Amino acid sequence: MTVHIRSSSMYLNLEAPNVLPYSIRVLLEAAVRNCDGFLMTKEQVMNILDWKTKQSNVEVPFFPARVLLQDFTGIPAMVDFAAMREAVKTLGGDPKKVHPACPTDLTVDHSLQIDFNKCAIQNAPNPGGGDLQKAGKLSPLKAQPRKLPCRGQTACRGSCDSGELSRNSGKFSSQIENTPILCPFHLQPVPEPETVLKNQEVEFGRNRERLQFFKWSSRVFKNVAVIPPGTGMAHQVNLEYLSRVVFEEKNLLFPDSVVGTDSHITMVNGLGILGWGVGGIETEAVMLGLPVFLTLPEVVGCELTGSSNPFVTSIDVVLGITKHLRQVGVAGKFVEFFGSGVSQLSIVDRTTIANMCPEYGAILSFFPVDNVTLKHLEHTGFDKAKLKSMETYLKAVKLFRNDQNNSGEPEYSQVIQINLNSIVPSVSGPKRPQDRVAVTDMKNDFQACLNEKVGFKGFQIAAEKQSDTVSLHYEGSEYKLSHGSVVIAAVISCTNNCNPSVMLAAGLLAKKAVEAGLHVKPYIRTSLSPGSGMVTHYLSSSGVLPYLSKLGFEVVGYGCSTCVGNTAPLSEAVLNAVKQGDLVTCGVLSGNKNFEGRLCDCVRANYLASPPLVVAYAIAGTVNIDFQTEPLGTDSTGKNIYLHDIWPSREEVHQIEEELVILSMFKALKEKIEMGNKRWNSLEAPDSVLFPWDLKSTYIRCPSFFDKLTKEPVAPQPIENAHVLLYLGDSVTTDHISPAGSIARSSAAAKYLTNRGLTPREFNSYGARRGNDAVMTRGTFANIKLFNKFIGKPAPKTIHFPSGQTLDVFEAAELYQKEGIPLIILAGKKYGSGNSRDWAAKGPYLLGVKAVLAESYEKIHKDHLIGIGIAPLQFLPGENADSLGLSGRETFSLKFPEELSPGITLNMKTSTGKVFSVIASFENDVEITLYKHGGLLNFVARKFS
Repeated sequence: MTVHIRSSSMYLNLEAPNVLPYSIRVLLEAAVRNCDGFLMTKEQVMNILDWKTKQSNVEVPFFPARVLLQDFTGIPAMVDFAAMREAVKTLGGDPKKVHPACPTDLTVDHSLQIDFNKCAIQNAPNPGGGDLQKAGKLSPLKAQPRKLPCRGQTACRGSCDSGELSRNSGKFSSQIENTPILCPFHLQPVPEPETVLKNQEVEFGRNRERLQFFKWSSRVFKNVAVIPPGTGMAHQVNLEYLSRVVFEEKNLLFPDSVVGTDSHITMVNGLGILGWGVGGIETEAVMLGLPVFLTLPEVVGCELTGSSNPFVTSIDVVLGITKHLRQVGVAGKFVEFFGSGVSQLSIVDRTTIANMCPEYGAILSFFPVDNVTLKHLEHTGFDKAKLKSMETYLKAVKLFRNDQNNSGEPEYSQVIQINLNSIVPSVSGPKRPQDRVAVTDMKNDFQACLNEKVGFKGFQIAAEKQSDTVSLHYEGSEYKLSHGSVVIAAVISCTNNCNPSVMLAAGLLAKKAVEAGLHVKPYIRTSLSPGSGMVTHYLSSSGVLPYLSKLGFEVVGYGCSTCVGNTAPLSEAVLNAVKQGDLVTCGVLSGNKNFEGRLCDCVRANYLASPPLVVAYAIAGTVNIDFQTEPLGTDSTGKNIYLHDIWPSREEVHQIEEELVILSMFKALKEKIEMGNKRWNSLEAPDSVLFPWDLKSTYIRCPSFFDKLTKEPVAPQPIENAHVLLYLGDSVTTDHISPAGSIARSSAAAKYLTNRGLTPREFNSYGARRGNDAVMTRGTFANIKLFNKFIGKPAPKTIHFPSGQTLDVFEAAELYQKEGIPLIILAGKKYGSGNSRDWAAKGPYLLGVKAVLAESYEKIHKDHLIGIGIAPLQFLPGENADSLGLSGRETFSLKFPEELSPGITLNMKTSTGKVFSVIASFENDVEITLYKHGGLLNFVARKFS
């Protein structure tokens, strides 16, 4: 095909070879479309075109079409935009011009905590912050189901009983927020389950300030849409509602692509949309009109052959492919699927596979658009004219995959083959998602885990104690707990992402189990967390939801829950029994993460399983069972009931799926999302051009990034007589630097919150307070494992040299700033390694750090330092603080020339008279421009002024 590159200085024709992987073609298209000679140069476009020889060797920019944020990581970005409006107004500009440069969707899905479920419905929830008490009493939305007699199927005289099982009809429906369901007999709304209402009530109370700020953001910023709480998880809403596949903007068509702050953004790869998770600063940069940078990746071609066994679920396929890809080693690479087996996978299968991408380490897992994709989009309500235009466009630019492709498959860095016939039903665990266990081998494998030494699989339980049991008295009955007993069982529509087949299979299995007289022991913490109202819709309409509820799997809400540890505590009786017997108890969930202690610190074995297997293990009450030879239980006559007796056939599931997953469901869901929900719609929020900051707020605060902003950038200022704030060693990670987790009672952040009248119970976490720079700055370098050479032991402390005091890092930095003394950090190799974290750069900047001097950097973190206005300085090769005889107690001075250039060498002087050379680690003109402006935020603010 002929591709045109257009920029301010060039116009070229290139022949783009058909041998490029489809994912690289998307990178190429974005590069061509955004080539301006500065942020995207001709050389960078040519590097992508020459992918075969340049892969892994060069860095290229990528301009995604849109950004997806979740609330924890999204709030700092939106706070920065609000603060930028203030700065632009101060400079005499029009604050109304400040908007994100690309479509930005923010989903509030990380605030849900399971304060209530079937076991905890009477427990008083932990409000987490101070806002629940301020919000007042629970609202009257807490509707209770009422039993009123039916007067006929055409005119309902009252609401249906949401707990009643209708065996005659097999139909059940319950009205849940964002679920467009009416009673199928009476065509009247049915009250929401109390569990959902209570959890949503607490969520809105706990996060009131943040939600009001999000609502203001959605009102005043163009390109910003907020998906309110109770709607669904970011990656699932992204798939069902936000994805375009092909963008149409100003009569220009181009591929949909997305980056976001959720690691499972990759789910949309199953729709042929290029997307992956990045850090907060990267997403904010895209919102500000800059690209994300990545090393031109290797692309592993994964050829799928054969077809899966009818009894194998999508989860089995996912876990099988996950294990295989982990064994091959695809970390840091693109994976692209091709072969005859791809066409046999539905879109829900593909998105499920792509959603597990972070678990096998790849950047993304791409399924190019094909006929299966188009058929799915047609069924979900895509406009037919747009669908035809999409197909024509994708075929014209060679982004459409065809099994009958006469030109052959693309060339890949490496090709691996997976035969779908080889995949058997399995679970994954007990500690890692890549450790797959065939269900037929589960009992033997668990016994082996008890015997093995403590490690990735072993628990090292003495042989004589492996048969121990502990009596448990619960709700008036006595039970026995042993090694392998299930105490948490969670059906989550997450890894299964809107996968009707597996969710319906769980519901049908529950129905057959209840009808056979089976039940789940009441001490097991069960929950059902649908990814969106659509999942609840088809579970309700199919008549299986009440059977799931009968077994304890009640809908608890919409959002990330058990996977991220947001589950209510186990009962004291269970906890005591587990501790008494030192038992290896188990959690079984249909999520995507099962690391040891993640669900609950007393639950040592955790297994990922398909939803129907979660229900099956909950009924069995143990994972130490052979489903082929041992019964789940007995019916009322004493007859043994085996798993194969209640396992739904593929035909049963397929029939219900065809009847329910239809156009009307997707249309209704989209309408419901656009309408919002009652609490969100009634939430009061300002609509002023500038956000009215509440000076008393401990959640939302105007950050000080723009306090010294001038209309024109000034020349880089010299660093004169700077003290060393911290003297660090090798491999200091962003976890050491960035605030994370709970707020320690003795920390500087705790003192700040206490001085504002909050109790330790109301501190909440650093994640929840990311919109308050005062809290986050105090939490920077507050990690108890931080090893500062000035202190000589792990502690979040340093020395304030003018006074000689040993203080918290923040308190020392605060004193230095009051004294007008600039600061630097000394470090060793790989400074800033680990996950991308925006506050790992923002925090040091607000502490007064002007430069970091290290032996080497993690590339992403170095970019973040430049983006916030901190100079990344580097020792010459072979040199470090020790070899130069630096103690860190000296003061340091350095001058920048008027004209900086990439990799320039500068002279550093110390108060002891020592002079040595350092490298200013700027790699290109873009980085130098950003640094001269004092960082990315200042650069963009000046453009608006």
